Amino acid sequence: MVLKDDALKYHSEDRAGKIEVKPIKPCFTQRDLSMAYTPGVAEPCREIERAGEKVFEYTVKGNLVGVVTNGTAVLGLGDIGPLAAKPVMEGKAVLFKRFADIDVFDIELKTKDPDEIIQAVKLLEPTFGGINLEDIKAPECFYIEEHLREIMNIPVFHDDQHGTAIISAAALLNALELQNKKIDEVKVVISGAGAAGIACASLYVRLGVNRENVFLVDSRGLIHNGRKEGMNPYKQRFANGERPMSLAEVMKDADVFSGVSAAGILSKEMVKSMAPRPIIFALANPDPEISYPDATSVRKDLIMATGRSDYPNQVNNVLGFPYIFRGALDVRAVAINDEMKIEAVKSLANLAKEDVPDSVLKAYGAEMLEYGPNYIIPKPFDPRVLIYEGIAVAKAAVQSGVARVPITDWDEYRDRLESRLGRSREIMRRIIHKAKTDPKRIVFLEGADPKILRATQILLDEGIAKPILLGDTKEIRNRAEELHLEIEAAELIDPKESERIDEYAADLFKSRCRKGMTPDKARKLISTSNNYFGAMMVKLCHADGLVGGVNKDYPDTIRPALQTLPLEKTTSVIAGVYMMVFQKDVMFFADTTVNIDPTAEQLAEIAMCTADTVRQLDIEPRVAMLTFSNFGSTRHPRSEKVAQAVRIVKQRRPDIIIDGEMMADTAVEPDILNGVYGFNTLKKKANVLIFPSLEAGNIAYKLLARLGGARAIGPILMGTSEAIHVIERHSSVEDIVNTTALAVVDAQEHKKCLLPESEQG
Repeated sequence: MVLKDDALKYHSEDRAGKIEVKPIKPCFTQRDLSMAYTPGVAEPCREIERAGEKVFEYTVKGNLVGVVTNGTAVLGLGDIGPLAAKPVMEGKAVLFKRFADIDVFDIELKTKDPDEIIQAVKLLEPTFGGINLEDIKAPECFYIEEHLREIMNIPVFHDDQHGTAIISAAALLNALELQNKKIDEVKVVISGAGAAGIACASLYVRLGVNRENVFLVDSRGLIHNGRKEGMNPYKQRFANGERPMSLAEVMKDADVFSGVSAAGILSKEMVKSMAPRPIIFALANPDPEISYPDATSVRKDLIMATGRSDYPNQVNNVLGFPYIFRGALDVRAVAINDEMKIEAVKSLANLAKEDVPDSVLKAYGAEMLEYGPNYIIPKPFDPRVLIYEGIAVAKAAVQSGVARVPITDWDEYRDRLESRLGRSREIMRRIIHKAKTDPKRIVFLEGADPKILRATQILLDEGIAKPILLGDTKEIRNRAEELHLEIEAAELIDPKESERIDEYAADLFKSRCRKGMTPDKARKLISTSNNYFGAMMVKLCHADGLVGGVNKDYPDTIRPALQTLPLEKTTSVIAGVYMMVFQKDVMFFADTTVNIDPTAEQLAEIAMCTADTVRQLDIEPRVAMLTFSNFGSTRHPRSEKVAQAVRIVKQRRPDIIIDGEMMADTAVEPDILNGVYGFNTLKKKANVLIFPSLEAGNIAYKLLARLGGARAIGPILMGTSEAIHVIERHSSVEDIVNTTALAVVDAQEHKKCLLPESEQG
């Protein structure tokens, strides 16, 4: 559920909008400035003046797409104008960058004159490597694209037309195969004669559908020969029949329905009238032409797709445009032609037939995804789409003669594509989906806090966890109502009124009676402190994990948990690790929260705990033990302590890749690591950094989070016998959701440890 306030806050908080321009070259010194601008910039200018193709070598043009609109046909909103369309265009920019690492400038034009749009875009050709036309109404969009393709030497692609056509065509090929129908024999009804509908008809025919078997329907009924009302040359191309017909009449004995029109126009009776083993693509958004439950209730032999993510077979344009432009840009194509579109279709259809890797299953919380009626098209977050579709489009561009820089080494190109996005952008999503495979009961200490409540809504909506909110239940409900949240599925507990007070107090007294605890004090702590109550819930298996600290100091939250819960049997230390997410990398820093000046033994245990934690997240740890010395270069008790810790880990845990002592730059720079210190056992850049003291670790993660562009997720508390996670004061809702996902994954591992080895998987 997307709430209005949440959506507006998403677009406005921190900095308004969703995109920014970041320099990718250093600009910190006077020399940098001279290189970036004058006088150094004159050199690439002269080179480009001599040879125009050099612009791709010295500027961002080759990776820059212009997303152009006049706001006359914004999905679900209609003609809202260029100003109101800007958030959508920024969103399109985000998708280009997220899925294909393509940079975008969004351009909103204040005109409805198609010739003015053509002229404006043509004048922008020196700026861009490609143009994505977006949300321009039909029939003007056809005219604009056709003319721009004729007069421009860069790819021009109207996604509203071709995006839906390409994705639905891939689904169609597989659906026909599964339904045992031949493409040149099927009757196809297309509802919607705008940009998407006409593009679907055109592409389906290119793939083998008989044009005489295509019936295009708009709001007035069938597009037929002799019709005068609501016609244009583009509709006329698909005129079929000699008389008017309603959608209901046309649907009789149809094999395929492809809807890109309006919600609710397809009735159950129409579905019943279709041919045996029908195919229904109800793609109107957000509400389809017929709902999935309604369609499947009357036909058990159908295959259905929608534009929605909550039902099988989502036809989502994000499966197309980022990767089509990626392949086109990488060969400097002068156009995106039919050959490239058809290969994009085939690549998606073929990918759906491949074994689905665990990472995709985790991403969608599924035990199994395999080619069949409920899986005819790849999932939007399948990272393999970039490889399959990008290569297919690039090859088609080369083979069809529109590539200016043909690729010859396709294996090398595949490697380039795989490195485009890196793992950092996927890591948190992978953790969230791992949590969703087995959601755990997570108790929140500050149940009435607005951020906790908003995070609870997300956790419930996405099925990440089973939240338990501590606090005054009436206050929690009132605040949730004020925030327009629906959190009925969360469990609410008021510790002051709980029937478990005596049970928890007795256990707390028993465990702390020789450390100054009295029965009265134990009862008071349990009944008045959510921290103690929540910790006891986890200890006595009334919850699987705990998250707290959003409005308390870190020590105040962690102390009750440490006093209540025992340590892991395999360790004698508690430590905190932060996951540091950079643009192209993920690293783990420890200890950042607990041990001020750890001994060599403690450092070794921190390293081992951190390595195990990282493995829980399906990442292979490479551990560097840091100090101010490289492998004995400086003799000092503090550096020798770190070297001793390395020896302890290597002796006890030979399965862990670890080395040190070493300086921070040595650990993260392979040229240094494998140069003078080629004898090291890491061989690759470390992804786990163990700091020699709390001050070093704490300073490092905070500086990188504030100044280095890293996103700090955590801290993950290690060493406790249960999943206890303390968030920092003033954490964002997103931080709380991420920490909760980590807590769930942590709880999954803890519960595994309680099972017999034969049952652990």
